Amino acid sequence: MINIVLPVDFGEKTDQLIEGAVKFAKQVNGKINLIHVAPTDIGFAIGDMGYQYFPEVEENEIREELVQLNKLQQRVLAHDIDCEHLLKQGIAKDIILEYAKTKHADFIVMGSHGRSGIYDVFVGSLTKGLTKSSPVPVLVLPIHD
Repeated sequence: MINIVLPVDFGEKTDQLIEGAVKFAKQVNGKINLIHVAPTDIGFAIGDMGYQYFPEVEENEIREELVQLNKLQQRVLAHDIDCEHLLKQGIAKDIILEYAKTKHADFIVMGSHGRSGIYDVFVGSLTKGLTKSSPVPVLVLPIHD
C-alpha cells in the first residue's frame, strides 16, 4: 500500500485538497495519513501587561482542531480509503517531514494556491520548503477558485 501524508490547515481550500488526495489515493491504492500542525503560540496574547499565556485558550483551540481533523478523517474513510490522523504543535515543515519519515511515506500531497505566477505565492512557502527538503516526492495539487 502507498503511504500518503496529507497536511491540512482547515483553510477554505481544504475540501478541494481532500477531494484531490482521495482521487490520488484511489489511483495508487493509497492510505492517507492526515496531519495538522498547530502553532506553538496559540494561547499567547499581547496586552497592557505584555505577553500573557492562557492555557485554556490553547486547550480549546486544540480540542476544536482535533474535532475538525476527526471529521476530515471520516470523510476520507467514507470513500473506502484507509486513513489515520495526527495533530501536533510545532514548526510545520519539521513536523511534517518527521511524520513522513515515521509513516514511511511514499508521497506528501500539498495544494497550490493558484493566485499568481510568483513561485512563493503560487506554491506557498510551506510547500516550497517541503519540496526542497523532502526525501520523498511532494505532489502539488492545483487548488483553484
